[in-house]
Amino acid sequence: MYISGAEIVIACLKEQGVDTVFGYPGGAILNLYDALYKHSDEIRHILTSHEQGAAHAADGYARATGRPGVCFATSGPGATNLVTGIATAYMDSIPVVAITCNVGVSLLGKDSFQEIDIAGITMPITKHNYIVKDVTKLAETIRKAFCIAQTGRPGPVLVDIPKDITAEKTDYKPAKIESIVPIPEDISEKEIEKAVSMINKSRRPYIFVGGGAVLSGADKELMEFVNKSDAPVTDTLMGKGAFPGTDKRYTGMLGMHGTKTSNYGVSGCDLLIVVGARFSDRVTGNTKKFAKNAKILQFDVDEAEMNKNVIITEGVTGDIKEVLKKVNEKLKQQSHPEWMNKIQEYKRKYPLQYHESVLSGPFIVEEIYRQTKGDALIVTEVGQHQMWAAQYYQYTKPRTLITSGGLGTMGYGLGAALGAKTGCPEKLVVNIAGDGCFRMNMNEIATAVRYQIPVIQVVVNNHVLGMVRQWQDLFYEKRYSSTVIEDAVDFVKLAEAMGAEGIRVTTREEFEKAFTRALELNRPIVIDCQIDSDEKVWPMVAPGAAISDVFDESDMKQE
Repeated sequence: MYISGAEIVIACLKEQGVDTVFGYPGGAILNLYDALYKHSDEIRHILTSHEQGAAHAADGYARATGRPGVCFATSGPGATNLVTGIATAYMDSIPVVAITCNVGVSLLGKDSFQEIDIAGITMPITKHNYIVKDVTKLAETIRKAFCIAQTGRPGPVLVDIPKDITAEKTDYKPAKIESIVPIPEDISEKEIEKAVSMINKSRRPYIFVGGGAVLSGADKELMEFVNKSDAPVTDTLMGKGAFPGTDKRYTGMLGMHGTKTSNYGVSGCDLLIVVGARFSDRVTGNTKKFAKNAKILQFDVDEAEMNKNVIITEGVTGDIKEVLKKVNEKLKQQSHPEWMNKIQEYKRKYPLQYHESVLSGPFIVEEIYRQTKGDALIVTEVGQHQMWAAQYYQYTKPRTLITSGGLGTMGYGLGAALGAKTGCPEKLVVNIAGDGCFRMNMNEIATAVRYQIPVIQVVVNNHVLGMVRQWQDLFYEKRYSSTVIEDAVDFVKLAEAMGAEGIRVTTREEFEKAFTRALELNRPIVIDCQIDSDEKVWPMVAPGAAISDVFDESDMKQE
């Protein structure tokens, strides 16, 4: 076929099985949108309210489905508006392919109208990126982009195409795209033997699960491994759902806002088995005091993560699913009754607690869990509400918590919720936001209404930047510098102005009724939940402290 560069891009997307693209058109990308118009019955385009919303939607689509998310943007400010979304995907290892179009090849490097070196800008926050200056190399480049985004440790790839390349024509030959699968033979048998030996010798093992277990689809293998190891399980924010939060071995999240059980347990174990986690500072606290009594065994697809933040004893490099398969084959049944009893005692002694007489963040999350029966895709923004969503919703399946972990992107959730619902239309999708986060990308409510994407937007509205204020309260002598949001913004009227339903609630009973109504409506809705400004996330570890120094409200009252 002799077709244009723009038509080649669309043909390559169809090869990859892409069914949805999120984006925003502009002058430099017009040829691509013109080609997309001719294939609108095969590839759905969602016009977001802002390019950042498109990047987050592509990210949410990828997290929910496991398939690469795709977003389009034009040159200059259109491309730069994708940057935060690309960085968010990069930090959490999410496969996103961002396609931008630039000024013509002859205009590059001349400060032309809406010209920007988007490849240079995104180099540190992509797995790889390209600028295609030869139309004959375009199809090959698009195919490479999708392969790189999904191979090994996933991540975003950007392809920048000058406008004249989208207009030029060349011969195009369709290609059959093979499924990308991990190669078990790449895993060292010697490393597996060492890992099994360490587990056999351990008397107090603890399994620490991260996002890698979710990305590799290793939940079944992980369950077998946990049962064989007879060990308690903790996780990161990104690892939620890889191991069921309802299982008796599960002890809650680890780290700054982890449970006392997990923090004390990891601090007292003799072997920490790390399954697809990268030792974020929010998990480890003071690295010199982290799991200081334990040997550390790490499983990760990315060898660069070994000994990066925490010095480990041994590591196995490979896809988590394949590593666990090999370990499970060789590992004999373990039994640690004394250790497991001690952990269960911790769980009984240190449960999560909150004030049950008023409308609060934890209550809102627990009520969402009760009414959805734990069978929803929960999306969050970043802050206190994010931690409550991690603590109080029990995730039993992978890819059911969609949140910005590494970058901590405020404004992420609503766009991601639209992407998740588009990719999984049969799933109930709830985005939980703080009022500060909601303001950042609340314009995407208009997108939800335009396409009738029935997401439930819950705003935990404390009229402050909650997590920052919490730090100011605890560590800055209550100097609330620029964290109090005192204005007349009405989220209910805002929702109605954009064509959505809006409900304000101030009590637990009102929220119960409002969320029930949201489930019945099956259309975009915003529930504005008024809670106290001084509500805090407990437990907590102070910055720079050991995770064993975890404290909560009851500890502060005893001081």
